[in-house]
Amino acid sequence: MAKKRKRDEEGFFNRVREIREERGISQHELAKLAGVSQPFLSLLENGKTGGSLDTWKMLAVSLGTTIDDLL
Repeated sequence: MAKKRKRDEEGFFNRVREIREERGISQHELAKLAGVSQPFLSLLENGKTGGSLDTWKMLAVSLGTTIDDLL
């Protein structure tokens, strides 16, 4: 189960970056929209931190998508 969770998180991190870049949103802009710091968002996109479910929800909403779409 732990391996699946890790794979899901890695996919999430990759999708956040992918969708952010597709929409032409900078890390700074997305961080501001989601209520997190830009350094935290950078760590998250690079898989250095996982963040909370609430953070995942705010990122999804800020990107105009759902958590399911990010996984």
